[in-house]
Amino acid sequence: MASSGQPRIQWLGRWGFMLAATGSAVGLGNIWKFPYITGEYGGGAFVLVYLACILAVGVPVMMTEIAFGRRGRGSPIDAIRRVVNESGRSSMWSLIGWMAMLCGFMVLSFYVVVAGWSFSYLWKMLTGGLAGTSVDEMAAVFGANNANPITLGGWSTLVTLLTMIIVGKGVQEGIEKSVSWMMPGLVLMLVLLIGFGMFSGGFGDAVDFLFSFKAGSLSSEGMLAALGHAFFTLSLASG
Repeated sequence: MASSGQPRIQWLGRWGFMLAATGSAVGLGNIWKFPYITGEYGGGAFVLVYLACILAVGVPVMMTEIAFGRRGRGSPIDAIRRVVNESGRSSMWSLIGWMAMLCGFMVLSFYVVVAGWSFSYLWKMLTGGLAGTSVDEMAAVFGANNANPITLGGWSTLVTLLTMIIVGKGVQEGIEKSVSWMMPGLVLMLVLLIGFGMFSGGFGDAVDFLFSFKAGSLSSEGMLAALGHAFFTLSLASG
């Protein structure tokens, strides 16, 4: 079939793609969610199932998505449609692209809230609003943030606008340039978090909570959570 004539989106280099993929995998979701579900569903036992799900299901799906992206070179909708047209398959297969975009929108709907919490805490920290705050008081701060629709909506709106600006600039000028400084910032934050955890006390208990092998706590629900988090980690089926 003849080409549509539209320019195909490309990364400037592999490094930019690798940074974006790494940021997607080792992002806010894993920092925020992974420790909790790991400790709840069996620690080391959960980690083993999680890694098995990544290798057996996640990696093959990810390689398939990358292959579609390399072949279609466009948004999920355009890439799937282009591959379907070139292969002569039913146009109904193009619905997969729309489903991926819908899934991405649903993920964004809660990500902007969680990222908004992070921005709110960052602002309070920079302005001294969290100085001397105890663990119990932090719970009250969290509750107050969620009870205030202006605060919650304001920070979530800011995250949405920043996301729109970056994505609106395209792959090269938006996503690729932004991850070039966001990823070093994420690495620095992880190093600071690990350092703080090691020297603030209770580091051994935290490691035991996360990685001690508790097979009895690994239920069928935990296995499903491991599979779901494998998809979440690799940002699969979400555009």
